[in-house]
Amino acid sequence: MSKNPYDNFPHIITDEITLRKIIPSDIDSLFEIYSNEKLFEQSPFMLKKNKDTVANMIRHFERDFNKRKEIFLGITLNENPDYIVGVAEIFDYVSDVNMITIGYRLNDRFWGNGIATKTVRAMTDYLFNDIGINRIQAFVMPQNIKSLNVLRRAKFVEEGVIRQGHIWKGKGVVDLVLFSMLKSEYTV
Repeated sequence: MSKNPYDNFPHIITDEITLRKIIPSDIDSLFEIYSNEKLFEQSPFMLKKNKDTVANMIRHFERDFNKRKEIFLGITLNENPDYIVGVAEIFDYVSDVNMITIGYRLNDRFWGNGIATKTVRAMTDYLFNDIGINRIQAFVMPQNIKSLNVLRRAKFVEEGVIRQGHIWKGKGVVDLVLFSMLKSEYTV
């Protein structure tokens, strides 16, 4: 029996990271992420050039959760819970199929420390064990080697390439690599 992922806002704690609600006081660390051109080369979102736009995004995060559209979570290291090092996303819940899509973006100053892989594993554990989701999927541009490797390390199955199957803002029509994991495949 699965729950609706929008019934309660997630707060996910592991030994090293916490995925939590993004609040107005996170503006500086969030702006550092959303204004970094390097992080948006392989992303469907557009770069944000001022703090007012990012502050407005924080309000939209709450609105999107209440509309049952998308969940944005701040990724923090447990040693510094007030500083967001990345953003985790949970979206496109399809109740009939009991599946959901995940995404993630990490401040490049924290690349190479396993944080993105730990984030994917934390979201996977939460969605399978606390919510009861049956299928989790993620889409990655083929050129985004770091993100492909994150999903492989998290033991997601590479299903194939969706050729010229999606429009990403700023990129036009793109190929996407589809990864997934079923609850029956999940092992800790």
